[in-house]
Amino acid sequence: MNTAKFARYLSFGIKLFIGILIISPILLGVSLSFMSPAEMASIPPHFLPQEPVTYTYQNATRTVPIFNFMINSFIVCAIVIVGQILTCSFAAYAFSFYEFKGRRILFMAVLSTMMIPVDAIIIANYLTVSQMRLNDTYIGLVFPYLTSAMGIFLMRQFFLTIPRELHEAATLDGCRDIRFLFNIVMPISKPAIASLGVYIFIQVYNQFLWPLLVTNTNRMRTVQVGMSILKEAEAVDYGVVLAGSVLILIPAVLVFIIGQKYLVKGMTAGAVKG
Repeated sequence: MNTAKFARYLSFGIKLFIGILIISPILLGVSLSFMSPAEMASIPPHFLPQEPVTYTYQNATRTVPIFNFMINSFIVCAIVIVGQILTCSFAAYAFSFYEFKGRRILFMAVLSTMMIPVDAIIIANYLTVSQMRLNDTYIGLVFPYLTSAMGIFLMRQFFLTIPRELHEAATLDGCRDIRFLFNIVMPISKPAIASLGVYIFIQVYNQFLWPLLVTNTNRMRTVQVGMSILKEAEAVDYGVVLAGSVLILIPAVLVFIIGQKYLVKGMTAGAVKG
């Protein structure tokens, strides 16, 4: 075996080991979700179920409406994704193709909002939503997240890679800005849009504190809040809690696996542009 081939095999082995090490808690959680409480407490412990059970998943879906929580989370994620793609694209287009006084200062001001902790503004957002009587509604769940500085930055960096000559040619042909954005810029920016969509889904799907504040009934709860309810209801049977965790984890893992290449491509696109 030559040195180059050995180096490739060694690199692959190291990456495989690190990958298994990283996902080992998830694999262990999946395995434990098929164990009964007695088997989970067995000595010596084992990592694979000797007598797999499925009642844990049945009890998880019976104790709390997990699938209803998942549907709520999907609806919230879809609204936020569409909203951020539109608002961030509009703002990024202005910062990329318009020349106006104070553009850089305004853009830096937008970026500076990323340094504000969510906990510092969540009470103000809650009071605003409550005064608008949007508690326990989808609008209340998505209202503070319909735009983001991160999304504006990501889309702007990608838009800067589009030749300015293309915009000038379209303007000379009588193409208005809104048409140029939707017919030319956004189709070119599919990697950045896909990257932003994956990033938003993972972020919104894992939210806990905000949905907990603005929802009052199980009808509007999202998955992370639903899991806290399941933990309280099944405090003894950890297999049921783990089964519920596995169920709500599946969509996030699938979205990340499918959109991983778009996430990396979108995040690195325009990295060398100012």
